[in-house]
Amino acid sequence: MVYKMKLKEMTDARVEGSPTSSGRIAFTKLQGNGNDFVLIDEQDGVKVADPLKGSFAVQCCHRNFGVGGDGVLFLGASEHADLRMRLFQPDGSEAEMCGNGVRCLAKYAWDSGMVGESFEVETLAGIIPLMVRGIGGDFWARVDMGVPCFDRRGIPALGEGEFLMEPLEGFEVSAVNTGVPHAVIFVEDLLNLPLEEVAPHIRRSSLFPEGANVNFVRIGDAFQVRTFERGVEGETLSCGTGSVASAAVARRMGMVGDEVFVETRGGPLLITFDGDRAYMDGPAATVFAGELSDEFHWDISQEL
Repeated sequence: MVYKMKLKEMTDARVEGSPTSSGRIAFTKLQGNGNDFVLIDEQDGVKVADPLKGSFAVQCCHRNFGVGGDGVLFLGASEHADLRMRLFQPDGSEAEMCGNGVRCLAKYAWDSGMVGESFEVETLAGIIPLMVRGIGGDFWARVDMGVPCFDRRGIPALGEGEFLMEPLEGFEVSAVNTGVPHAVIFVEDLLNLPLEEVAPHIRRSSLFPEGANVNFVRIGDAFQVRTFERGVEGETLSCGTGSVASAAVARRMGMVGDEVFVETRGGPLLITFDGDRAYMDGPAATVFAGELSDEFHWDISQEL
């Protein structure tokens, strides 16, 4: 009896506090090198109200109670570019930019006939130009990632000047902003690195007022990167802005040239530089499309 009463209270709370939990929402699941996203197309109208987008992402990204993903992409109209992208992460926060995410959005837009081979996407990090093409039947996008910012104020990081090879939590750490803040650390062994143990301390260091993604890089026969992402609060299979950040720091220190082939756990990315400007080439693919049912109560705050 007590259990049934409690269940009824929970159900009533959902109904009373759920202004938009009913109604089916169409979505598309995409991935770029294993960095996976749920895309909601809002060009024809808002599907999730802005104040609820964060809680929607928390529920939707959960891999047991939701669709599962490293973030939710909201595709909308833009007054300044061809399209607009907003990214909400699994912790409910909104990220400024995502390299793999913008390629996934480009894949959806290309398949839907919204764009041609060259177009621009508005993000919180600015206007991002893209070029798309097919390679061997696969979709690839070239993303203009802009000029990496090494100045501490632009990262942001405490202090003055550049943040290169400074001691932090037992590592030599460098930092750069490639749309979002990144810490970059060069190591000899990536395979046995206890990333989930050491990365959070750097990610939340007081030196980074807005936090930072943390990239561990091994330069050997290949340029390999593993990334702990802010907002996901864990390692992802690939991070586009992190790969650019890692290549940019390595180039700044004379370790690599203007073309860097990056191996992430989810697949390859090609990072190139033209002067100070960075470009990223990588794939994206559609996983499936679906519809959230009326039983998916995403706008109720829950600790999952």
